[in-house]
Amino acid sequence: MKLEEEQKDTTVEGGTNATPIQARRRLPMPRLRRGGIWLYLAVIGPGLIASLAGDDAGGITTYSTIGAQYGYDMLWVMVALTISLAVMQEMAARMGAITGKGFADLVREQFGVRWTAFAMLVLVVANIGVTITEFLGAGAALELFGLPRVVSLPIIAFALWWLISKGSYRVAERIFLLMSLAFLAYFVALFFVHPDWGKVAAGTFIPSIHPDPAYIYLLIGTVGTTLTPYMQLFQQSSVVDKGITATDYKAARLDAYMGAIVSNLIAWVIIVVCAATLFVHGQQVNNMDDAARALQPIAGDYARNLFAVGLFGASMLAAGVLPISTAYSVCEAFGFEKGVSYTFRQAPVFNGLFTALIVIGVAVALIPGLPIAQLLIATQVLNGMLMPIILIFMLMLVNNKEIMGKYANTRLQNLIAWPTAIVIILLTIFLLISTLIFPIFGISLGQ
Repeated sequence: MKLEEEQKDTTVEGGTNATPIQARRRLPMPRLRRGGIWLYLAVIGPGLIASLAGDDAGGITTYSTIGAQYGYDMLWVMVALTISLAVMQEMAARMGAITGKGFADLVREQFGVRWTAFAMLVLVVANIGVTITEFLGAGAALELFGLPRVVSLPIIAFALWWLISKGSYRVAERIFLLMSLAFLAYFVALFFVHPDWGKVAAGTFIPSIHPDPAYIYLLIGTVGTTLTPYMQLFQQSSVVDKGITATDYKAARLDAYMGAIVSNLIAWVIIVVCAATLFVHGQQVNNMDDAARALQPIAGDYARNLFAVGLFGASMLAAGVLPISTAYSVCEAFGFEKGVSYTFRQAPVFNGLFTALIVIGVAVALIPGLPIAQLLIATQVLNGMLMPIILIFMLMLVNNKEIMGKYANTRLQNLIAWPTAIVIILLTIFLLISTLIFPIFGISLGQ
């Protein structure tokens, strides 16, 4: 089989043309880790980090807005998206473990350069939008501490660029991850806000549809922030970089499932808390101050500070991962040199791309008078609209038995993944028609 021959080739360490990243990918996991709890501890990480990345600035704003605007009515969406996210993250992990290649590599090999360019364009557009939201989130967090964006953002952007360029981002990543744990306060808030548990249960298990553009808009935004395209690519690349193979696949699968469950459980809790604190009082989320009010029952006057710490940590965590993962994917797709250890002269495309994403993100975030909360949600809606394109590429690859062999998708996995793509496409069409076409004929679907 062609796949087996390629896998044999990639297991040879070194090679005169191999980059450090490529050489590292060829190394199998240490034998002592292949078994029991040690295996899981060695493999754990990609799924959890990739899924938690969805709980960033755009995610927190979207979930807070859902709770404030529709109360408990959209909780069922998180249940459905948890199933879809678990399947998609597992597919990405499986492709990485079985093929030993990233998403961009597989797209180029199977579909050619033109389709690869299209897929990478979709990825870059989506990731530019998310990168902008991360810097908007970081700037908004520091403004809650009284620091103006025009002063703070250039400094933190340069610091982030320097950490990535020097290969020191791993240390900062742990710090940002710890800061983002401030959002665990929402779990504590559950015991103080006294939600209506009957309505919570009904909203969680009984789908409630509002046939108006505002509801569909938020629904697509929720899909976009929960199933963000870069999460699947990050998952697959991380599995490959760790040297995870078919032998270790069960642990990688568990990691993907756990990441999806933990991430969306946090989202579910945020919606419940905001419904119980903001929706019941008719308060909307127009800015970060409004979102922070949901934590007042447990933090009082310090709610803004607690929210700001979590928002800053989550935003900076993703702001570092997004530019670098985007640069890796594009360079992997077209065979450019890649790696943070390379200078601009050695890897001009790689360094230029991740630098450009940071510069664009900061430049847009510094525009005065931006409606931050609304822009954060709009970016998630864009992600939701673009998500089916990446998902369809993934499904075509993971169902290709020449690539995946016996590890191709099962019928159940396809029954979950394909309808996810189709439903998102239909929702996007409905949103476009209801907002662009219907008004021409004087048709209104509500507020």
